[in-house]
Amino acid sequence: MSKSPFDLNAMAKQQKSIEVSKAVGQVVIESTQAITQINQQAAQELASLFQKKVAALLKTQDPKAAFDDVHAEVLQDAAKEVSEYQAKLMGVLSGGNKELSRIAQSMIEESKVDLIHFVNEATNNAPPGSEAYVSVFKTSFNTALQNFELVRAAMADSFNSFEKSVENMSNLGTAKAKVPKTSTNKRP
Repeated sequence: MSKSPFDLNAMAKQQKSIEVSKAVGQVVIESTQAITQINQQAAQELASLFQKKVAALLKTQDPKAAFDDVHAEVLQDAAKEVSEYQAKLMGVLSGGNKELSRIAQSMIEESKVDLIHFVNEATNNAPPGSEAYVSVFKTSFNTALQNFELVRAAMADSFNSFEKSVENMSNLGTAKAKVPKTSTNKRP
């Protein structure tokens, strides 16, 4: 009993699916590790900064000077730290997004090639007298190829939209962090 070529390709396709799943998982793991590292570093920097500011405030004798220091320096330093944290986080998300986009594009192209091969194999082995069915099948196939392109375009738009959202959030955070320092001059 002979096996059809489609059965022989089943194991290869399963192996490819496993490899793609591993690649996606690896991107997620790497992004998660990077975000965890960023969070840990931000927490350490915040604790250090907080400790320094508390020590400086405890040395201050004048409550108004302490308030002015907190208002002018501490809050702006915090805004700067938040902005830097956000930029790092958005960098990781953007990098992961690009890698996932690349994997998805590759999967779509491979699926398209597999589908073309399947249709060619099926139509080349069609029995005599089935030309009308082959024609309908090829028309359906061409529609499927068009749908592949629509899916690819929609996926690309989705990834680009996410990328723009990340950029907009980053720009918004940067704009808020660049608040001009208030003067601590005493009014007459």
